[in-house]
Amino acid sequence: MAMTNNVEVLRYAAFTDDPAGGNPAGIVLDAAGLSDAEMLALAAEVGYSETAFVTDGDEGHRRFRVRYFAPAAEVDFCGHATIATAVALAERLGTGRLVFETNAGEIAVDTESEGDALLATLTSVPTHARVAKEEEVDEALAALGWSHDDLDPAFPPHVAFGGVEHLVLAAVSRTRLADLDYDFDGLRSVMTRHGWTTANLFWRENDRRFHSRNPFPVGGVVEDPATGAAAAAFGGYLRLLGTGPVEFTVIQGVDMGRPSTLKVSIAAPDGRTRVGGGAVPMNVSP
Repeated sequence: MAMTNNVEVLRYAAFTDDPAGGNPAGIVLDAAGLSDAEMLALAAEVGYSETAFVTDGDEGHRRFRVRYFAPAAEVDFCGHATIATAVALAERLGTGRLVFETNAGEIAVDTESEGDALLATLTSVPTHARVAKEEEVDEALAALGWSHDDLDPAFPPHVAFGGVEHLVLAAVSRTRLADLDYDFDGLRSVMTRHGWTTANLFWRENDRRFHSRNPFPVGGVVEDPATGAAAAAFGGYLRLLGTGPVEFTVIQGVDMGRPSTLKVSIAAPDGRTRVGGGAVPMNVSP
């Protein structure tokens, strides 16, 4: 943990069991006295893709109001910071179900012990997806420096929602996915105009294993090492296509040197997606 402007900020890596892997998240468990401007400034100072702020809560009923801020803007929902916050709370309150009231809706998070590890699995709000418009895809490809030939025709471009919206594009090869060098300002402009939180770029290794990268310029971050919200939306996307497995794994962050593993399962009746993984303290000194 560390103190930033007299506020205790926990730092956890989510979707990993290694502090050097996963996606770092800031966590403020007592943010009741912070204004919106102060939370945004604190998130910018922490510098991670998101910091979670617990602004209210009922420990007895294990219900908490949680808000998420990227360095440049508030985000309605963030999966990796949800997993990290749930693990931090489980360390203090014990394992079991937690309920987070977020801007995107109510999120149930189940925590459990597995050996020495603490795991958390969130259940998203109902997911949905639509076919991306041709002009949306063209604008995004131009900013990414990709062409239509770089896309896998088996997975048509969509805009998918799992708490926030993501453009979903399938790379034709792992090499194409690995070679990511995009126009930051250009992609941020495209994504801001269309209301997308990340671009979920993925490659299918096999039917139960997908590799993903998530540019996040609208949050002031080049790339996210693990994106639980995008994984939830991706589950909804595969469910809509009708070709995806009920359970699968998303590997993310490898090309950034912060490998992450997201376990995903699709709850078919209502379109919600379950996304789970571990989280560990990063032991960052002040």
